[in-house]
Amino acid sequence: MAYSIERAAVLGSGVMGSALAAHLANAGIPTLLLDIVPPAGSNVKGGPASREYRDAFARGGLERAQKAKPAPFFTAGRARRVSIGNLEDDLARLKDCDWILEAVVEKLDIKRSLFEKIAPHLKDGAIITTNTSGLSITDMAASLPEALRPRFLGTHFFNPPRYLHLLELIPHAGTDPALLSFMREFGDATLGKGVVVAKDSPDFIANRIGTFSVMSAIRAMEGGYTVEEVDALTGPLIGRPKSATFRTLDLVGLDIMVHASTTVYDRATHDEKREYFKAPELLSKMLAGGTLGDKSGKGFYQKVRGQGGASEIQTLDVTTLSYRARQSAKFGSLEAAKTIEDIGERVRTVISGKDRAATFVWKTLSETFLYAASRLGEIADDVVSIDRAMRWGFGWEKGPFELWDAIGVEKTVERMRAEGMTIPAVVEDALRTPTKSFYRRDEKARVAQLYHGAYMDVEAPPATIDLAALKAQGRVVKKNAGASLVDIGDGVLCIEFHSKMNAIGADIISMVMAGVKEAETNFEALVVGNQGANFSVGANLMLLLLEAREGNWDEIDLVVRQFQKATSALKYCRKPVVAAPFGMTLGGGCEMVLGAQHVVASAETYIGLVEVGVGLVPAGGGCKEMVLRSLDGMPDVDGADVFPFVRAAFETIGLARVATSAEEAFALRFLRDGDSFVMNADRLLHAAKTTALALSRRGYQPPDRAREIPVAGEGGIAAIKASLYNMKEGKYISEYDAHIGAQLARVLCGGELATGTKVTEDYLLNLEREVFLKLCGEKRTQDRMAFMLKEGKPLRN
Repeated sequence: MAYSIERAAVLGSGVMGSALAAHLANAGIPTLLLDIVPPAGSNVKGGPASREYRDAFARGGLERAQKAKPAPFFTAGRARRVSIGNLEDDLARLKDCDWILEAVVEKLDIKRSLFEKIAPHLKDGAIITTNTSGLSITDMAASLPEALRPRFLGTHFFNPPRYLHLLELIPHAGTDPALLSFMREFGDATLGKGVVVAKDSPDFIANRIGTFSVMSAIRAMEGGYTVEEVDALTGPLIGRPKSATFRTLDLVGLDIMVHASTTVYDRATHDEKREYFKAPELLSKMLAGGTLGDKSGKGFYQKVRGQGGASEIQTLDVTTLSYRARQSAKFGSLEAAKTIEDIGERVRTVISGKDRAATFVWKTLSETFLYAASRLGEIADDVVSIDRAMRWGFGWEKGPFELWDAIGVEKTVERMRAEGMTIPAVVEDALRTPTKSFYRRDEKARVAQLYHGAYMDVEAPPATIDLAALKAQGRVVKKNAGASLVDIGDGVLCIEFHSKMNAIGADIISMVMAGVKEAETNFEALVVGNQGANFSVGANLMLLLLEAREGNWDEIDLVVRQFQKATSALKYCRKPVVAAPFGMTLGGGCEMVLGAQHVVASAETYIGLVEVGVGLVPAGGGCKEMVLRSLDGMPDVDGADVFPFVRAAFETIGLARVATSAEEAFALRFLRDGDSFVMNADRLLHAAKTTALALSRRGYQPPDRAREIPVAGEGGIAAIKASLYNMKEGKYISEYDAHIGAQLARVLCGGELATGTKVTEDYLLNLEREVFLKLCGEKRTQDRMAFMLKEGKPLRN
């Protein structure tokens, strides 16, 4: 049968249920959030017969989601797509829902009872799924009426569902294959998830491997390692998140982790490593004492007030279960490896060492590699599903098989054999291949994975573009150290940033200019995008500070001029230019986006002009563009008051506002009518390319350079200075904050001109550059830049 989802219901309004309802609302799906009626005597408002009382649990869940940090909703307005009710009075409303997503407590009997209760109220063709993290899908399916079983499967989201990319789909033997196919596409395109199909085994894929990895690390602590040492060795060093092992446990909750491990211990009685999932004494003692992590105020770390009222992070001493001051982790092999960028080389360097760090990393990684290999066929059919699950669900840079390949399968297996470890058959299969690896690339950079002793092509996620593969195929038109021009097919050129953190510097600026010229000459359209960790964190602040301290004003002026020319070139390119921002898109990165005439953003785009935080103003066209965007809302009549619109631009830039989603970026005018966003960042470049081609084929024309811009002038500057004075006197801002604000006001208001005077874009660009250079020369700005580089946060001097 054909499936579609127009409306949904989430059953259960706890932390996960309410966050799921929020994310469905983010995806544009009207969602009904239901929970039980509060038991008699509950401490909730209203009389027992009132809807206020009977809907209290669902209402409370929605209200918590609206207040939660990080925010489950893209914007506050998205909450209007969620309606509430209860599981007594509102069962009839389920007939309007295409998808019923159960997210109640992780107890099989409660879930079965709920399914029996709702079954008579579902419409024909309704999809039913459970958000269980490890219970048997087959056992749950058995409790459903036979007619509903083909439309039932597991949909395991990771918390928080807005931010974590993984969605595990777990069918049972009777699940309709057409439903599984539909949910894969729906989860990917509509919900923005990286979807993997898992087998119906305890904890499925990601939690099974992730929990084992955590338990392996805790067991390895018996060698006398501290909490800080374990986190230093299980974080970015080996391609894992900064939260590593114990900070992650505090965030997730020790009770949640123990529940996940106990599920495997109780159900996977055949698992040769079953004992690893038995809660170690350390975790049992912490749970007994109510030490659950962040939710209880303390876990492996706790925040306390130190002397002078400043907060201080303390660490648990696992031998005494008391807290002490944090200690640095110092290992020789760690120091030698941490500056190595290539993860394979970095890990090889660590495990070849002779110190305690090398011993720990080798033990835990080798155990995880072998465990993942032993689970093939049980939790997933192929290595790519396991690798994707760990990358998308746990934030690993590489999945276990990808990392094993990067380190070298042959050499590590030699060591494993020497240490008496049992080598799974799939690893023996890999060693019999010419490449001795789990993956290989052919001459066209197509990826294949080892599968039952032979290689099979890895299916790329739908509607995606792989820049690395295209570059390997020889599709690079031009490149330098900071950026490349890549032919992404169908007459579209892509400017890819690949400097460190995609910081904007001379290399990127020159490649933007080259890209515009190349696109105008030989291509239909141009996309500005990349596949790094973030679109761009802004300008190269370190180089700017060095030049400023040396007094190299001509060099700074030249770079700023070239930056302005680059963003203007994007704006006035004769071919359509589409920017594809995602993640952090700050400062100069934001200005590159503002330069493009069209934008297709990732839903998770955090965009803003943050230069005031380091004592500067945007000078790559950012001020000019925000003035223009603010004036778009001004009535087109002579004598219209310019200042209210310019003030909006001042507040956005002066307060260094950063949009927390692409949707919020529209409200802040970083995005505008005609721009769009996609839920799945993996589809971003493909969507940008499609948009660029559509613009080209409609007969694209660049904007008019001759636009005259009315300015607020001296009157606007005076009004903003008055507000800044009041804020300074009220101790809301520092004296230097007020000084920077006054300089910003001068740029946005067009300098010392009469109100209503009309100027050109070049006039505003010259003002940007003039004020930027002036601030660069001031010691307090240089102090702010230095503090940001050292501490990673603004200095309020």
